[in-house]
Amino acid sequence: MTDRRVFIKNLSLGAVGCGILSKKNPFWPGPIPGDPWLIPRSKPELQGVSSAGILNFINAIKESGQEFHSIMILRHGFVIAEGWWYPYSSGHRQQLYSLSKSFTGTAIGLAIAEGLLSVEDNVLRFFPGEEPGEISENLRMLKVKHLLSMSVGQPKDAILLLENSPKGESWAKTFLSLPIDFAPGSQFLYNSGASYMLSAIITKLTGQSAHQYLQKRFYEPLHITGATWTQNAEGINMGASHLRIRTEDIAKLGLLYVQNGKWNGKQILSRDWVAVATAKQMESGHYNNSWGYGYGYQFWLNPPGGYRADGAYGQYSMVFPAQDTVVAITSESVDKAVTMQLVWDKLFPELQNDKVLPGQPDQWNLLQQALGSLHYDPPEMMTSSLQSPLISGKMYVLDKNEFSTKAVSFQFISDKCIFTLVEEGKPDIVVTCGMNHWIIEGNLKPEAHSLFSLRRIDFDSKIAASCTWSDQHTLILTFRFIETTHGDSLTCFFDNDRIRIKFLFSAARMEKRQDDRPDITGRVML
Repeated sequence: MTDRRVFIKNLSLGAVGCGILSKKNPFWPGPIPGDPWLIPRSKPELQGVSSAGILNFINAIKESGQEFHSIMILRHGFVIAEGWWYPYSSGHRQQLYSLSKSFTGTAIGLAIAEGLLSVEDNVLRFFPGEEPGEISENLRMLKVKHLLSMSVGQPKDAILLLENSPKGESWAKTFLSLPIDFAPGSQFLYNSGASYMLSAIITKLTGQSAHQYLQKRFYEPLHITGATWTQNAEGINMGASHLRIRTEDIAKLGLLYVQNGKWNGKQILSRDWVAVATAKQMESGHYNNSWGYGYGYQFWLNPPGGYRADGAYGQYSMVFPAQDTVVAITSESVDKAVTMQLVWDKLFPELQNDKVLPGQPDQWNLLQQALGSLHYDPPEMMTSSLQSPLISGKMYVLDKNEFSTKAVSFQFISDKCIFTLVEEGKPDIVVTCGMNHWIIEGNLKPEAHSLFSLRRIDFDSKIAASCTWSDQHTLILTFRFIETTHGDSLTCFFDNDRIRIKFLFSAARMEKRQDDRPDITGRVML
């Protein structure tokens, strides 16, 4: 990292670049100027990258059909481009899915540096009393390095079996009871259960969750604040997923690794750990896709070189050491392979120069305009219906349904619709939807309400909500849970005193398939 004088000098460049707003994106899309804990900002050309090249990459994203939520590009320790697709913003935490695994691996690296364990330790060492009655030779041979490199030898991912462990039985005991068909270290199989076990080892060794353990050793030195990480009933972080942090914090992970574990001149993470964790430890398939170039310790290797932390639906901290570059991405991509190929094909070729380039003021201005105007429009159709005064304020009692949802109501005020959802024994959900525009409020806790209890939306989250009339009898409510990866849509059909509600989960929308939740029906309360 650069010293404070260079930081202040370059911050002024980045602040101008992020300050071009548009009516589509009324929120400041970049950092708060003057925050000393930010990664310093710089114009791309000062770090050997052309603004035109980055602009071509951004345009390719727009044309790809993939739904990015944020992008941050770092070169030589400086942010040279960043953007958030409104209603997402720099201040919102991002759901990481399996990108979380690289944080779990980092916790293991820190614990090794403290002498708490080694990668050669047998896994059974950490779980006395939780081993099965008969210990197979493969289980006896299972080591920490096999958990790290996804080479446990189990025939399938264990995570769902762990989540459904018998009542009163620890997840670790469930994991250790599962068959290990192949010798540990002999075969690669992506196994989120292995990452959970790494998290459990941290807790066994320290009495803290991995999240707590990382606090003073990792989060505080990098000034990562506001992070959350879901625990199971045992108080153990999921390890494989469920961490949430801001996009800039995702970039900080990559920056720490590309700097060989140093931050502001201090060795936070062992240089040896960085080298071994990001080297190929296992073959992961054939070189015919982005997952076939090998696996390290909770990192994937990239086709063009380097490595990445990688999460479902396109959450990344990509590191290219030879180019001294980090790329952080959050998204809800329907095709992760396409998302990554955009980086390999459109951005990576722009990183081959290492000299300061001549200024490109026109292209730089165009790039800032493009980054400052990134957005997703809500559905925009009719702003009113003759049905509105007949519906407004009335309670619709719902027929028996699998969600235990009792009633809904709609109140139309000016250019808003206040939607209320009533479920038995739970607080009401009240969401204000903007008519043909987003209204952002929070915090919604989808996991507390069975209507939204899809496995992938299980966090509290700020919500961006809109509504629109598609015809005189059909109201569409659109929700983006902007601190998760996903969203939801409710299409409400009104027929005299009857209502029918149809669902469309955001991933189903992008994959052009039907939602797996049945419609629910009801009628006006008499």
